[in-house]
Amino acid sequence: MSVATTCPYCGVGCGVLARAAPDGSAQVRGDPAHPANAGRLCVKGAALGETVDLQGRLLYPALRGADGALHQVSWDDALDRVAGTFRRIIDAHGPDAVAFYVSGQLLTEDYYVVNKLAKGYIGTANIDTNSRLCMSSAVAGHKRAFGEDVVPGCYEDMEQAELIVLVGSNAAWCHPIVFQRIAKAKEQQANRRLVVIDPRRTATCESADLHLPIKPGTDVWLFNGLLAFLFQQGAMDARFVDAHTQGLERALEAAQAQAGDPAQVARICGLQLADLLAFYRWFASCERTVSVFSQGVNQSSSGTDKVNSIINCHLLAGRIGKPGMGPFSITGQPNAMGGREVGGLANVLAAHLELADPVHRDIVQSFWGSPRVADRAGLKAVELFQAIDEGRVKAVWIMATNPVVSLPDADRVKRALARCECVVSSDVVSHTDTQAFAHVLLPALAWGEKDGTVTNSERRLSRQRAFLPAPGEARADWRIVCEVARRMGFTQGFEFRHVHEIFLEHARLTAHRNAEPGCDDSHRVHRQLNLEGLAHLDRGGYDAMTPVQWPVQANGMGTSRLFADGCYAHADGRARFVATEARMPVHAPDREYPLVLNTGRIRDQWHSMTRTGKAPRLTGHLPEPFVDMHPHDALRCGVREGELARVRSRWGAMVARVKHGGGILAGSVFVPIHWSDQFASDARVGGVVNPVVDPVSGEPEFKHTPVSVEPFPVRWYGFSLSRDALAANGPSYWTSIRGEQFRRYEIAHREPLAECGRWARGWLGVTDPEADWLEYEDRSTGVYRAAYLINDRIEACVFLAPRPDLPARQWLASLFDCERLDDVDRAALLIGEPANPAESTGPMVCSCFGVGRRTICDAIRAQGLDTPASITALLRAGGNCGSCVPELRQLIAQVRAQANA
Repeated sequence: MSVATTCPYCGVGCGVLARAAPDGSAQVRGDPAHPANAGRLCVKGAALGETVDLQGRLLYPALRGADGALHQVSWDDALDRVAGTFRRIIDAHGPDAVAFYVSGQLLTEDYYVVNKLAKGYIGTANIDTNSRLCMSSAVAGHKRAFGEDVVPGCYEDMEQAELIVLVGSNAAWCHPIVFQRIAKAKEQQANRRLVVIDPRRTATCESADLHLPIKPGTDVWLFNGLLAFLFQQGAMDARFVDAHTQGLERALEAAQAQAGDPAQVARICGLQLADLLAFYRWFASCERTVSVFSQGVNQSSSGTDKVNSIINCHLLAGRIGKPGMGPFSITGQPNAMGGREVGGLANVLAAHLELADPVHRDIVQSFWGSPRVADRAGLKAVELFQAIDEGRVKAVWIMATNPVVSLPDADRVKRALARCECVVSSDVVSHTDTQAFAHVLLPALAWGEKDGTVTNSERRLSRQRAFLPAPGEARADWRIVCEVARRMGFTQGFEFRHVHEIFLEHARLTAHRNAEPGCDDSHRVHRQLNLEGLAHLDRGGYDAMTPVQWPVQANGMGTSRLFADGCYAHADGRARFVATEARMPVHAPDREYPLVLNTGRIRDQWHSMTRTGKAPRLTGHLPEPFVDMHPHDALRCGVREGELARVRSRWGAMVARVKHGGGILAGSVFVPIHWSDQFASDARVGGVVNPVVDPVSGEPEFKHTPVSVEPFPVRWYGFSLSRDALAANGPSYWTSIRGEQFRRYEIAHREPLAECGRWARGWLGVTDPEADWLEYEDRSTGVYRAAYLINDRIEACVFLAPRPDLPARQWLASLFDCERLDDVDRAALLIGEPANPAESTGPMVCSCFGVGRRTICDAIRAQGLDTPASITALLRAGGNCGSCVPELRQLIAQVRAQANA
């Protein structure tokens, strides 16, 4: 029987029906009853069943001994070590000498318990989350404008809008199911318009009516200019502004002073004036307008002002609280919002209450009955690891995240953890870049094994349910925290026996001393976050809970939209206009570092690939770290497409393959975030990113780091496919991904090879001199090819050349599906190309159905295909999640251009 659960990837929060298969794998499909996705899944969600194996899992507690090695221990020993060390450090140095760094991958109940331990019992607010890195500017902007961290709208608003503005959001790749809802609505009503504001021409732009390739960092100028334009054109809803807002005069004065002239705004933002005015006029004339913003806005040293500059425009036009309109922050992680609800950030309390407010602190402490409550903000993510580096924080417990990869200035994070007296890591995998520094490893339950709730971007609570048994000795995060709390002497407050009991406590706290709007009782606080309707569920009701949006009324009914009554969470019930300052990022490009680095996600991978890296269908589209740059910049930097380059900043460096994706402005480069030391030799872009943060939110500047790009000279390039993992410690450069029947390695080396055959045998681990070994070498060109067979089945192959243009990997990968190779296959291996060229399908385009670029282009030519729908009808490509549809449009255009050349 299938179990209804929720996808563990992005903040869309798609419903999943999952069932355990007899072989331990999982069968996964979209849940047609879930409101977020109505049965659709992106390729990452569809591949979840391929990620639940136990290879590489952390299954038992371990302690690092004096010899530096990890030793398996009992849970009692591990928990005693954590509790005893934390207690000793607190007693000697105070509660702020310890810290917790948690994750949007945790369930709400896990988040709740660890926040309760830190702030209410230990008495420190040194608990922050990796959601700080993607959504805290939205949090701060919401609180400044609305008085509370709330997303006012719902996904249906995007389908009902006349104008959708996507700001800093490559939704086609990063939130595919929401984007498909937008695309479908746009197809159904031709007059709907889509504007994409992004420095890069991403896949999302292929569906846009207008793309504004804004100069990085100039968003506030753009939206301040829009605010001034709306006011000048009489597009203000004066009745709404007068009745429900305050602060317009100052916000408008700042906007007009900085961005009152559209021509000047266009110059600053690097836009065509006609395009800028088209956007402004569309916004002014379309009442039903939704502005969807994501990491491109938030991840900035002025991220909070960017958020408020967007919200200001909606407040001026009164476009909020009604169907088809409003500002919409779309979250990056599955439970970024759930963590915010229970106080997972260092500057807030649980239940949307504020650390700085004594009434709020009293509400929480009286409800918990805790011995204390933190009374000042703790260290935010970047400053937390700086404090560890400086020795002010002496113990840190890291849960479900990998800061050595994901944080900016990541080499300093490595140094900090190496110096830290006690590093505890709760995780599901045995080896990560961060766990190399852990003194205590605690095995946690993974998706499919754990039970609890998550909240998606539209405030919708959904259940994650277990459908797989707990492997080894892995435990739920909340249970681990409760065990440590009791061992630290906190015998009251952590007696939970089931996750349902934690949820009920969380729900009751959201309703505790919660006031109606306009209430003048100083002991109560009005909050939109209210789960009163769920606070009395019994365990059966919790187990059967269906997705619902908060606030949840006493009768259990959810709320789709907020602020329909014009009442906000500020004490006077009014929303706030915020005067926003247009300013460029702290670090500007210069002679030494002339380019601007932007980072982000790619279509088929997630975070540091500990989960998606297990799914072969997700590795074929973009299988290697890359630096995407404009051809003119590449020429100036002396690097070529396909070759390797070093990307360097004041904080660190990394190596990646040069790529010309066609969507990068001159002066900018893009590098994806996903590669760690587990999958590549030197590709952690976090080590390059500058540690500057937004002064309000503490969110880092991931979108604007000055860098240089220089050649990474090598003597040869190569790749290997091998059924067994190889010890990737020989080449100067390597990356590794998993295929269906093999692991694929891209390799390169700075030194020449004296004997290619000897090196290849050593690299592939072939020690038998009588092995079935095929090889070809052309010493004049430096080309070398070899393959190792057992009983006529290919076990491994390696191809080397002085240039990066090597044989197609897709064709060679297909040979690993064969039980035996015939003479034609053997000859093809040595020649380096298939006997039948049609066997080479080209690089992956549609991961859902495994359709390659060459197959698609051949079909476009032969069949005269001229729309993505016609490709789907013939090849199925683009017919599932739709995230490859933009690429299908590009291929149609390219084939047409070649035919007309």
